[in-house]
Amino acid sequence: MKKVISSVLAVMLVMCSISVFSVGASTKQAAEISFKTGSALYVHAVAGSNDADAWQAWQSRHDEDFNEIDSNVKYFFLPSSASDSQVEIFNAYSQGVSVNGQNIASGESRTVSYDLNTDYSVSASGKTYKLKFMKSSAEAAIYINNSDADGKGTDLMSYLNQDKSLSASATGAIVDKDGTIDNTKIKKIKGRGNTTWDKPKKAYNITYNSKVSIAGMDKGKKYSILANYQDDSLSRNRFLYDLSDAVGMPYASDSRYVDFYVNGFYWGSYQMTQKVEVGSSSLVDDIDTDSYLNEDGTVKEDFPFLCEVDAGANDYDDYYVSAVGNKITIKSPELNPGDPGYEEVKAYVKSKFTDFYNATRKASVDLSKYADVDSLTKLYLINELGKNWDSGVSSLFFTYKQDENGDYKFYGSPVWDYDNSLGNAGGEQYELSYIGVKDYTEYSGWWCKFKGKDKNSKSSSNVMNNISRNKYVTAAAPKIWFEDFMPAINHFSGEKYNPEVEKELYTSSEYYNLLKNSAEMNYQSGWLLKTGDWICDHSSMKKASFDLASKTYTVDSNKTRYANNFDGMYSYCSDWLTSRAAWLSSQMASSYTPSYKKGDVNLDGVVDVTDTTLVQKYLASTAELTSLQIEIADVNGDGTVSVADATAIQKMIAGMR
Repeated sequence: MKKVISSVLAVMLVMCSISVFSVGASTKQAAEISFKTGSALYVHAVAGSNDADAWQAWQSRHDEDFNEIDSNVKYFFLPSSASDSQVEIFNAYSQGVSVNGQNIASGESRTVSYDLNTDYSVSASGKTYKLKFMKSSAEAAIYINNSDADGKGTDLMSYLNQDKSLSASATGAIVDKDGTIDNTKIKKIKGRGNTTWDKPKKAYNITYNSKVSIAGMDKGKKYSILANYQDDSLSRNRFLYDLSDAVGMPYASDSRYVDFYVNGFYWGSYQMTQKVEVGSSSLVDDIDTDSYLNEDGTVKEDFPFLCEVDAGANDYDDYYVSAVGNKITIKSPELNPGDPGYEEVKAYVKSKFTDFYNATRKASVDLSKYADVDSLTKLYLINELGKNWDSGVSSLFFTYKQDENGDYKFYGSPVWDYDNSLGNAGGEQYELSYIGVKDYTEYSGWWCKFKGKDKNSKSSSNVMNNISRNKYVTAAAPKIWFEDFMPAINHFSGEKYNPEVEKELYTSSEYYNLLKNSAEMNYQSGWLLKTGDWICDHSSMKKASFDLASKTYTVDSNKTRYANNFDGMYSYCSDWLTSRAAWLSSQMASSYTPSYKKGDVNLDGVVDVTDTTLVQKYLASTAELTSLQIEIADVNGDGTVSVADATAIQKMIAGMR
């Protein structure tokens, strides 16, 4: 095990319980810090609050083994709830200190004025430090505290990071950007992830004692806090989860950008997400954990379940079955040996998945007899858009439940785990050669129909590969792509504001503004932009666009260069997504017969002011319209395009028609 607590965490090794005393107008009311502290300065997320959990220590940069880099330079990595000009600082040193002209006696806290990104000199315990303040822009901050996780005095993260199976309870605080604090206790926190668990910046599953909301999310008890360690944009999961929600997939985890603090230490910028769970207050809210049982405790003849294709399933961690070359973990009902129905559930899941999988192996089979084709197609398109390296291999979830007619079918959902997508991963060269793919890191080229297939064979054991080649899926894909995906992606790019998707999907610039300062803190604290050879080159790209009206696919003649910092890496990810969408549009346009609504003259799926402007330009002979566009622009149906039609479109935009 790597040294999790080193000199960078030394402030946590002096085991003394600290009280904060009231000693004047600029001093905090009596309160306690809920975790054990050491010789350091501490700041609260909300100045003047009596909360004991949302405290953090100053800290230095660290390397990936958590060794300090330049211990004489300290940072306060402030959450978005902090004031822009004043913070409440507590002095846990045995002697007084002075910060920006404000003297703070030992064991006291005072309100201190500050400016962001300004150097301050602080003398403490015989040493002189340079202090800098940085402030996040994230939607919330998550504080979790336990200085005795194992009953033997072991710090929470040192304990948890020894083994993914370990768990602990804790106190904590959820602090929204507006300063609202929720101190619901944590029933359990434990590690999560497969290959990601072996990374220094780890992810965790968190269960609260009661339902909580994170920055406006629906209330729930169970969350996953994702590190996004291998994603230098910190956003690939967020983009594709929200896009999945915007295009109407049955289940897509809601999430928020958060800053994560444990026992006063800033762990970085994270993504707090709904955990993939079943239950009335969970992501999959129309299935219960006991839905497989009759009232007398026997197993039903048919019942719903949630399962995952996961090649990494193992006997130690997972409840799974092997079905037609795939390992299928059973997420609900998740049973242990000896539980009622343990073997019956395994047999049922194996039988149903085998029937579904065998149906996917023949491209001509009508999958609607086994699955919801709409959700399968959307799941395929999300994986194809991202060129998801794990497509069909792991984190591929299916929900088996009744449709509106009462027939049990597989639904492609929830979506999960897309950090190795959207031009991020370089891929395994041996496997890419084996399946005959040479353009994996580029935004052009098909992906899902190759993943898992021998280049010399027509067959594949990869279920997503099979789904991508099914004729019913390929027939449905163009319409779903152009009528569901592209309006949302155009909104994301900022090209076309779309009120129908704004609640589920922000624009790229809006995501950036939420994340920018948090990401800067994340990388300043010590995390790396490029975390290994697995990550591909993100330094340049020739961006692409597609115009549906003229069916024109355009690639820039010059490369866009991306700086080797968060701004550059974020822009690369965003541009790769929109360029990939342009390429996919160019490939599917010939198979798409538009069903446009009147007034959508530029054929982008939204009636807005740009349509009015286009009609006006046409009337002024400064723009041309195709015969289809002329038909759509003739809103009043009199056979000609006139000023009356432009006026009619304006009324449509204003809601008057």
